[in-house]
Amino acid sequence: MILKSELNARNKITATGALAVPVLRNSFGVINWRIEEIKKIDRKSRRMLTMYKMLRPKADIDRLYVKRKEGGRGLVQIEAAYKA
Repeated sequence: MILKSELNARNKITATGALAVPVLRNSFGVINWRIEEIKKIDRKSRRMLTMYKMLRPKADIDRLYVKRKEGGRGLVQIEAAYKA
């Protein structure tokens, strides 16, 4: 629903980090996730970003997870959140 909204790109990434990622973080302590499942969720989120034209198909994936102040997009990587 966030990606379908009429927000600009910066606000969509911020909303994803504020609304969607905390739901997963809360489940990390309750559900015993496998690393493969976490990577699959991460891939699916990138695929959805590409579908809604928030990410180019051949764009640098690492830049997506770099902080905005450092020139990236500022999205939280699900796998890194799981390990933390």
